[in-house]
Amino acid sequence: MTQHDRNLPHRRLGTQGLEVGAVGLGTMGMTMAYGASDEQSSIATLRRAYELGVTLFDTAELYGMGTGSNEELLGRAVKDVRDDVVLATKFGFDLSGGTAGGFGLNSRPEHIREVTENSLRHLGTDHIDVLYQHRVDPEVPIEDVAGAVGELIAEGKVRYFGLSEAGPDIIRRAHAVHPVSVLQTEYSVFERAVEAEVLPVVRELGIGFVPYSPLGRGFLTGAVKPAAEYPADDMPSWDERWQPGNYEKNLAAVRELTALAESKGIAVTQLALAWLLAQGEDIVPIPGTRSPRRLEENVASAYVDLTPEDLARIQELLPHGSAGSRYPERMMPTW
Repeated sequence: MTQHDRNLPHRRLGTQGLEVGAVGLGTMGMTMAYGASDEQSSIATLRRAYELGVTLFDTAELYGMGTGSNEELLGRAVKDVRDDVVLATKFGFDLSGGTAGGFGLNSRPEHIREVTENSLRHLGTDHIDVLYQHRVDPEVPIEDVAGAVGELIAEGKVRYFGLSEAGPDIIRRAHAVHPVSVLQTEYSVFERAVEAEVLPVVRELGIGFVPYSPLGRGFLTGAVKPAAEYPADDMPSWDERWQPGNYEKNLAAVRELTALAESKGIAVTQLALAWLLAQGEDIVPIPGTRSPRRLEENVASAYVDLTPEDLARIQELLPHGSAGSRYPERMMPTW
């Protein structure tokens, strides 16, 4: 890998010293949820990300369904530049069932340690930069979770503690035991739920924010079709935003966003990511892609300036986000 393009602006996440490029890269789609994987293209995308100045790479135990495949893929891609990147992974599921429909939650301290040791091995590293609780486990007090991660930090196996899809009470309680550096939750022009209660709390406590699915799981790319036209292993086949009724409303909004983007000479994806970046200097989105070309487009959003008029127009088009819930009710995180 080369370093000739590595001038991406940096942002601080939290107050414990975590600093990363303004746009990160999510790796979930490289091994699950979006159809057949393509390892060669994924490796090329990861390496191009580094060349462009991306430093935050996001994976999880879940993305390999317990096999470590996603973490191993990422670890291989960045092996030669390990000290220049920030590797984030997650614990919190019981994957002993082995299938997407057969697992539950498990954030017991002993399980956190077990998953962390596995992740270290799969990533091929001696430390994890950011360790997230992937989902809140109602059976395990968050104080115990924070304490367990704090021990791993004290041992040098982890650098920063993160939470994912946690609500204000959980965030406060965790932060009181061990400082939380970053919260990861879905946020985009399509999904705005965090604005009311979550963002104010993380800002009060000095916690950075990492939006996942910042392109509405791909809807905001504009390259979409109705749910029925996707294979069963592709998330849009069951995502409510692609279902009849919602799909047409969301497509109309994306067309209007596309027109605004074209008037500025940018792609609609760049408009959506620039909108997120404009919501605060404490925000670093992690769009996922397996395409080096799409990656380059996403990273370029860090150089887009939106005017107050642009931001007002986007708010007018999507005052409350998209039509349709981001998850089925059984999968919806509860705050």
